[in-house]
Amino acid sequence: MWQANEVAVRLENAGHDVEIKQIRTSGDVRLDVALAAVGGKGLFIKELEEALVRGQIDIAVHSLKDIPSQIDERFALAAFLDRGDPRDAWLHREGMAFDALPDGTRIGSSSPRRRAQILARNRSFVVDPIRGNVGTRIRTLQDGIFDGIVLAGAGLARLKLTRDITSYFDVDEMIPAAGQAIVAIETLADSEMRSIVRSINDGWSEIAAQSERGVLQKFGQRLDCYSCVAVHASHENNEMKIRAFFSDYEATTPLRVTRTGLNPEKLVEDVANELMAGGALELLERGTTR
Repeated sequence: MWQANEVAVRLENAGHDVEIKQIRTSGDVRLDVALAAVGGKGLFIKELEEALVRGQIDIAVHSLKDIPSQIDERFALAAFLDRGDPRDAWLHREGMAFDALPDGTRIGSSSPRRRAQILARNRSFVVDPIRGNVGTRIRTLQDGIFDGIVLAGAGLARLKLTRDITSYFDVDEMIPAAGQAIVAIETLADSEMRSIVRSINDGWSEIAAQSERGVLQKFGQRLDCYSCVAVHASHENNEMKIRAFFSDYEATTPLRVTRTGLNPEKLVEDVANELMAGGALELLERGTTR
């Protein structure tokens, strides 16, 4: 709802009348099972896309990282808000730094990407899935279910919960998910709303979004919700830097690639090629143990 309200305010400031229609998605409702077991990331957009097709809504607002890398051609990602803080946040029940954690520490994370990067740091850690809204996840610390949890920093900032953060992971330590901290606006592909929402589009966020998703799209249908994949694009010293991470589920063979360049399309191609040369396809074909 924070995301929807933010888009509404910006469109109203641009001179448009806006009405928010709240729609609960399957991803919001099915909190008792892993996402991949009930349909994956698409569960966060399915009902919203159906509402677009029926004409119930004109635009849909999403967290970009929740949108599958390939969407139905009937729809378009028409605009992107300026990116928030893309880093992952570390929350520990007693405020202990991540690097000071003892072996066997229990960590909650719903993300295979985070799980693999955590295990790559210390294979003795016990990383178990956690679902629910931010408040529910934070309560797992208070209830002693986990010693620490990893959440998206941007979500905590938007909900004014940064006081609960022990520290942030640098993007080189924990590469974010593709699209993390970017709010995306989806429309029908042939809708006149595309030109309207462009008035609040952020150019750099759009380039970053297309580049990060572009790397994922090079792997086609091979990726699913269990894939341990991370891609992050940043703008540094007038160049784009793309960091990527691939791993098997148990993090026995983590693969990292970093490339810098001026041409986003060439950079996406180079990163994908280096990942494939490093064995990314084999990691995906190896399957997962879950």
